[in-house]
Amino acid sequence: MAEKYRLEMVGVSKSFPGVKALDGIHLKVRPGTVHALMGENGAGKSTLMKCLFGIYKMDEGQIIIDGEKVEIANPDDALHKGLAMVHQELQPIPERSIAENMYLGRYPMKGFGPFRMVDHAAMNKEAEKWLKDVKMNFNPKAKLGTLSIGQMQSVEIAKAVSQNAKLVILDEPTSSLTDNEVEALFRIIRDLKSRGVSMIYISHKMAEIRQIADDITIMRDGTYVGSWEVKDITDDEIVKQMVGRELTNVYPPKADCRTNETVLKVSHLSSIHERSFQDCSFELKRGEILGFGGLVGAQRTELMEAIFGMRHIASGEIEILGEKRVIRRPQDAINDSVGMITEDRRGTGIFGCLSIDDNTAIASYKNYTHMGKIDKKKVNDVVKDSIDKLHIKTPSGKTLIRSLSGGNQQKVIIARWLANNPDILIMDEPTRGIDVGAKYEIYQIMIDLVKQGKSIIMISSEMPELIGMSNRIIVMCNGHITGELEGEEATQELIMSYATQFDLQGESAKDAKQEV
Repeated sequence: MAEKYRLEMVGVSKSFPGVKALDGIHLKVRPGTVHALMGENGAGKSTLMKCLFGIYKMDEGQIIIDGEKVEIANPDDALHKGLAMVHQELQPIPERSIAENMYLGRYPMKGFGPFRMVDHAAMNKEAEKWLKDVKMNFNPKAKLGTLSIGQMQSVEIAKAVSQNAKLVILDEPTSSLTDNEVEALFRIIRDLKSRGVSMIYISHKMAEIRQIADDITIMRDGTYVGSWEVKDITDDEIVKQMVGRELTNVYPPKADCRTNETVLKVSHLSSIHERSFQDCSFELKRGEILGFGGLVGAQRTELMEAIFGMRHIASGEIEILGEKRVIRRPQDAINDSVGMITEDRRGTGIFGCLSIDDNTAIASYKNYTHMGKIDKKKVNDVVKDSIDKLHIKTPSGKTLIRSLSGGNQQKVIIARWLANNPDILIMDEPTRGIDVGAKYEIYQIMIDLVKQGKSIIMISSEMPELIGMSNRIIVMCNGHITGELEGEEATQELIMSYATQFDLQGESAKDAKQEV
């Protein structure tokens, strides 16, 4: 007789010094289903999954797989028991082959007398088979670094399938994927479901949950709220259960605090790389939230990184408060009161080996240094104020930032720039991987900043977010600025029209409004 549940987690509790991360959590996953696990950042979702996968040891609770109580000592033990996990922050080895990444730690070996070596032929053949199994016809000998993030996700899933996993944990799998890559991922998930594989799917995106999930469990502040079939609960009820309150508006009331003062003027800025941004010009007003829209590859991030001194430019000028500036490195931008929250949180945002305090204060130490000595009390006061404003869930500022959830890490990066008090703040995908409650808090902080006379450039791939938050929207396509819209006239159709229409002979989407 088939078991009713593939997985049961009963009464799971886990404490860290100063905080109880999990308090009596229950989770039941049916065979051949996708079970969504939802909750605000810091609710304990990733901690629960790390307990399941043997990364953390539970203080209390039971794990039952296919009706049998099991003890999971470590991740290797979890793999042998039919569990696999695709982490939110991928950790690939880009210079090694796809096959080598798939079989890391379990290479097939062959012997020559007393010597043993990796059997590359067998490994490549097996990897090719499993890649085809998830409909991905990659060359297993190709370097993993040649793939997109979405394709790397597919390789991770092929790796899970190759381990004959009965249950696959997907932690925010679409946070860095294009629409086409998301659809490819969903096709793989549906195929795995049809074979009886169960999946736990952690996401903050309601539309995805509706499209792919069968059941849902909601957590809040380390506690179990409840479980439902997805068809039996509305989006509004999901949000209410996640945040413990009604969230009637997705965005705060939009404030138009713009003045006529130009704080940033970019004139004919071009990259040293021909396929990157070219001949880009725009202005940013004081008190403005200026949105940048476009599809993946539009070169929005590259343009902003050049303004912040992270990339070299071939030509063009940057003026800040009416004065021409030469920005060769990020420190030059910081000195000119420009801050930037980067898109790649792990790669260029956090310092994983440092504490929350250090990550928050690192851009503003110069403001609190006298005669070469840091005023630690002032720094601690500023850090504490920033952490309190953003409701960062942590037992202590001395906690290593890498131990926080992705959303709370993002809040720390925002706190870093609040502590530095920049006049211009560039925010590249500021709410990626953040739950609805935390998003609203960040939106409110953005509104508060422009009311104080600060100016914000926000890159977002979510068109509702662009429209909901921006006073004005600039759209890019293939490295060129193709359109500009006032916030009140912006629609998703207009933005998409500008984002997809560009002729390299110079014809842009100027007539897009008439065509929509």
